Order: sequence, then C-alpha cells, then structure tokens
Amino acid sequence: MGDKVEKAADINEMSFEQAMMELEGTVANLETGELSLEQSLQLFERGQQLAAYCNLQLETAVLKVEKLISDGEIVDISL
Repeated sequence: MGDKVEKAADINEMSFEQAMMELEGTVANLETGELSLEQSLQLFERGQQLAAYCNLQLETAVLKVEKLISDGEIVDISL
C-alpha cells in the first residue's frame, strides 16, 4: 500500500507535460498486446492515475483563465 502512496506522490510532483508523456507511453505499451495480464493491469492503473492528474491540471487551468477574464464573460476555450 505504501507503494501506491509513493506512486501518487510521484505523479503529483510531475509537470502536466511529463504526466502526458508518461500517459502516452503507457497507452502505447498497452496497445502492443505483448504484456502479461498482471503487467497490463499495473500499467492500466498507472494510466488511470496519470489521466486523473492531467484532467485536474486542465480543469485548474480553465478556472484560472476564467478568473483572469476581466469583464466576467466566460469564453469557450475548447481544445
């Protein structure tokens, strides 16, 4: 269980870009189909953690942008 806490702390110290790069690599590894079930499950779990972290970072960025808009108008910044 301590290992999961360490991995979560590890993710929280990453930049958005670092987390996205690792997530992309994780997806690529899973797509090869060459991993054992156990390895696939571990990578999938890590990918879920990375995706959640990236989503949180994006949501935070959107809130900051909305706050910075001086006239209060919410601008759609769809990616």
